[in-house]
Amino acid sequence: MPESLDNLVQGTADWRKVIRSNNRKTFFVIGLFILIYAAIGVLVDMYLYTERFPQATSSDIFHALITLQLFPLVTLIMIGVAAISLLVTFSFHDKLMLMGTEYREITPESAQGRNEQQLYNVVEEMKIAAGLNYMPRVYIIDADYMNAFASGYSEKSAMVAITRGLIQKLNRDELQAVMAHELSHVRHMDIKLTLMASILANLILIVLDIFFYNAIFSRRSNEERSGNGLLTIIIILRYVLPVINILLLLYLSRTREYMADAGCVQLTRNNQALASALLKINNDHAENQTAYNAAYQQTPHENVRREAYIFDPIQAGIESASGLTDMFSTHPSLKDRLSALGFKDGSK
Repeated sequence: MPESLDNLVQGTADWRKVIRSNNRKTFFVIGLFILIYAAIGVLVDMYLYTERFPQATSSDIFHALITLQLFPLVTLIMIGVAAISLLVTFSFHDKLMLMGTEYREITPESAQGRNEQQLYNVVEEMKIAAGLNYMPRVYIIDADYMNAFASGYSEKSAMVAITRGLIQKLNRDELQAVMAHELSHVRHMDIKLTLMASILANLILIVLDIFFYNAIFSRRSNEERSGNGLLTIIIILRYVLPVINILLLLYLSRTREYMADAGCVQLTRNNQALASALLKINNDHAENQTAYNAAYQQTPHENVRREAYIFDPIQAGIESASGLTDMFSTHPSLKDRLSALGFKDGSK
């Protein structure tokens, strides 16, 4: 990857087309998560009613459930749990996203020095450009690595957090581009959508785990277990759905990053500043890989912020926490993001 824009050929990018295309992809993924979640609830209800009415066929029970002749208890409980989980997550989103870091809020009164005052001014400018009705809360995280993220389930609850390393190493235009990217996340309701998808994905796996182990360790005979088609489906889903969830979440995350990049160009009318900022952030992580790897590893709950960051440190070789999702980058490659912004590798 080139270290600067000097090695790239600048072209044009249709940011309006990018936003329209990725909006369709986002609603498809969210709709698919909701459909899977509802289907799991119905499947578990069918499994339980099959136990109660062994003489009934699966199709009879399914028809009775969707026509409400049988009460879909598990499905309704899952909806209630999802609603409560979303409410709690939305209520404490700022504390969840900042936990484990050393941070402080920046206001016109609390800003210390030129950099912090400039940061607040830039966020305010981009808030006006984005047409937001409320000024996001601005936080500085005391960290040397360069990164930033946005959070909030609505304009009123929005916040942006920027590491001290980022505001010290970017010029004003680049900082403005990063803030335009983050406020595009707020304007596009990205945080609300990704939180919803993550909660549904986790609840799906929790419900499947409960009934998987209940079925495996039930006292029924092996003959009864082997003849139960619903049990077979639950066992298969127990191993297949985690992979599907990961792929859908990664697809959603990468889609939202392309949208935020396009939103930045829409707000600033400048594709060069964001491209330059992304290259600086990538190169800074590569040059300080050992030190930043230790910093990320020693900061608790980095996995909570990783998807929201403007730059996924795993792309620069920074080791992530253990877990299947950490084997893959949550962001498009830098080359693909630069290409979407209209910059091609001029060395070829």
